[in-house]
Amino acid sequence: MRVLVVEDETRMADALRDGLEAEGYTVDVVHDGRSGLWYARTGDYRAILLDVMLPGLNGYRVCAQLRQEGVTTPILMLTAKDGEYDEIEALDTGADDYLAKPFSYPVLVARLRALVRRGGAERPPALTVGDLLLDPADRSCRRAGTPIALTPREYAVLECLAERPGEVVAKTTILDQVWESGYEGDPNIVEVYVSALRRKIDVPFGRNSILTVRGTGYRLDSRG
Repeated sequence: MRVLVVEDETRMADALRDGLEAEGYTVDVVHDGRSGLWYARTGDYRAILLDVMLPGLNGYRVCAQLRQEGVTTPILMLTAKDGEYDEIEALDTGADDYLAKPFSYPVLVARLRALVRRGGAERPPALTVGDLLLDPADRSCRRAGTPIALTPREYAVLECLAERPGEVVAKTTILDQVWESGYEGDPNIVEVYVSALRRKIDVPFGRNSILTVRGTGYRLDSRG
């Protein structure tokens, strides 16, 4: 069983990895929020141990972003903070459990086992637009039964459109849903990802399913 540990304190991260590997888990360790977000999106993990105080993105934002993107992997949040409001914030952002440092290692392992037994949320339904199929559970994409390899961000952009088939989706809506809250970069980044998607899901199949609505945004057409 694979577990992701997102912890910026190197000694703590190493101790968690050694202990969990001794329990029989396969453990990946990263030390900042953005790396944790990327690994959690792309890895097949049974659970995530997520520290709150992380460089780049804090644990609350990582957790909230994962849940917004439909990642249902159980999350046990770890923090040096200790207070009911911190626990409330952790649970409200989508964490499944919360443990304040310093914690008892046997208690952590017991809670992790409980999360793994319960598993994530109910498997979300697949999104079908014409012969294009997206499976949010494993973030896979197929067209007419042919698998299409997408990056996590490409998948997220396509999912945003597929959730609203036939509707015009504003560029600002895509930015708000796919990029981190407070994104201040070039909004034309959406055009870059839409172009990449067209090269993958349309061109090889002779389709034209992602339509540009000039001055507004994009529309995913089931007729292609």
